Amino acid sequence: MIKYSNQTRILTAIDCIIFGFDGSDYKLLLIQRGFAPEKEKWSLMGGFLQFDESLDQAANRILKKLTGLEDVYMEQMHTFSRPDRDPVERTIAVAYVALIDIHKYEQQISDKFHAHWFSMNELPHLIFDHEEMVEMAKSRLRYKAALHPILFELLPKKFTLPHLQAMYESLYETKIDKRNFTRKVLSTNMLIKENDKDKTSSKKGAFYYSIDESKYKNQFQTVLNFIPRNEIPTANE
Repeated sequence: MIKYSNQTRILTAIDCIIFGFDGSDYKLLLIQRGFAPEKEKWSLMGGFLQFDESLDQAANRILKKLTGLEDVYMEQMHTFSRPDRDPVERTIAVAYVALIDIHKYEQQISDKFHAHWFSMNELPHLIFDHEEMVEMAKSRLRYKAALHPILFELLPKKFTLPHLQAMYESLYETKIDKRNFTRKVLSTNMLIKENDKDKTSSKKGAFYYSIDESKYKNQFQTVLNFIPRNEIPTANE
C-alpha cells in the first residue's frame, strides 16, 4: 500500500453526546471510562475510528457497544482538535449529538459500562474536554429548538400546552410568557385540539392537543421563534 511519506499518523476518536428527556427533566447519558487514563471517571461514549468504517458507522458502533442503544439518529456536531486534548496520543475527536425520549429506549440500556442518566443540573466532572463538548451541544440544541419544533418529537400522543411550555422552559432554564408562547405555538397550525382535558393540576383543566403530522413535516424547517430572542444562543456558541 502506498502511503504519504514523512507524515504523522493521528488517531480519530468519536464521542457521542446523548441528551434525553424523561417527561419532566433533560438528562445526559454518561459512562464510566473503562481504561486509563481517567479510568472509571465519568465520560461521554467514546472510541476510536477503525480503518474500515465511516465516522457515522463508528458513532453507531461505539454507542451500541458502550450503552446498548441502537437506531438512534445522531448528527455530527463539531471536531475538537486541540493538540493537548488527550494526554496519551495526538487525537482529534468528532462529536455527535442526539436528543431522545428516555422512555422509548430505557429497555436497551446496558449495565456493562455503568451507563447512567444524569440531570443536566447535576452533572459530574467529565474527562478531557468533554465538558466543553457538552456545553457546545447544549447551545446548539437550544438554538435549533428555538427555531424549529424538534422538541415536539419528545411529546406523547396527547399533551397539553402547559406541558409543552414546561419542556421549553426546562431546556432554556427560564420562564416564558404563557400568552405569547401559546399564541406562537397555535399560529403554526400544527396542533389539533382534542375534546378532553387534563384535570390533574386544576378543576378547570387544560385541553389536550395532538400533532397534525402532515403539517408538522411540512413546517419542520420553518423558522418559528417560540423563544424570546434574548434567550436564543447563536449557532456558533
